[in-house]
Amino acid sequence: MSSFFNKNVRYLLIFPLFISLFSHSLFAIDIKNIYEAVDIAGKQRMFTQRMLKDYAMIGMKNSFGNPDKDLKDIMNEFEDHLYALHDYTKNDEIKKSAKKVEALWLPIKKVLESPPSKDEVGTLQEDLELLLSAANDTTALFAKETGKDSGKIVDMSGRQRMLSQRMAGLYMLKVWGVDDDKFKEKMKDSMELFKTSLAELQESEFNTDEINGLLNDVEKSFMFFEVMNKSSNVFIPSLIYKKSNDILKNMNKATQCYVDECK
Repeated sequence: MSSFFNKNVRYLLIFPLFISLFSHSLFAIDIKNIYEAVDIAGKQRMFTQRMLKDYAMIGMKNSFGNPDKDLKDIMNEFEDHLYALHDYTKNDEIKKSAKKVEALWLPIKKVLESPPSKDEVGTLQEDLELLLSAANDTTALFAKETGKDSGKIVDMSGRQRMLSQRMAGLYMLKVWGVDDDKFKEKMKDSMELFKTSLAELQESEFNTDEINGLLNDVEKSFMFFEVMNKSSNVFIPSLIYKKSNDILKNMNKATQCYVDECK
């Protein structure tokens, strides 16, 4: 597993001025079963990377896809999902994991609400990485609670959504001129994990004709990442933004299909 799932992450303290998100979960969505919980927890991982992608696009003053609006919407969804997951579970270990996600989220939220800074985006990426790792831990706990291999396939399918946004976010940093070898290595790891996971999903016993069709479309979109990442002088952020959203849309559908098949 790639380094961004390293569990030895640093903890951020919640300052007294922060009011717990869980004290006002009025807008939490209704989770009906454990497989939906795995799906929604998995979306939290994706949101961490989509926020980075939008932040970089705004920083580059690239308005394709309206990243400013998308960032605000995703920040709201992240909090709504966090409420819902905390309210749904009766498992103390998962509630503790959700509180850790909250602790990491609150300071990041303040940075995302400020004008994008090229000087700060490297630190933001690393902090979002910690949030991703914590959200991944929560997702794994929900998947484990299903007690079935089918929970793992929903988890893996959902992770592909995150990787589509992670690859796009790291690509945007490259276009923005944030030249760091560690980001290049993260991009390489993300693409390798996406490719091997896609191959595993394509062999799943839970696949239907619809799922197979969606995964084939995802494979075609992924080819654009492979081509564009090799280029050192031709950058088309709008294309990668679009293709990452195409993959996200198709993997969202595929993940929902897995949820329906596994219930």
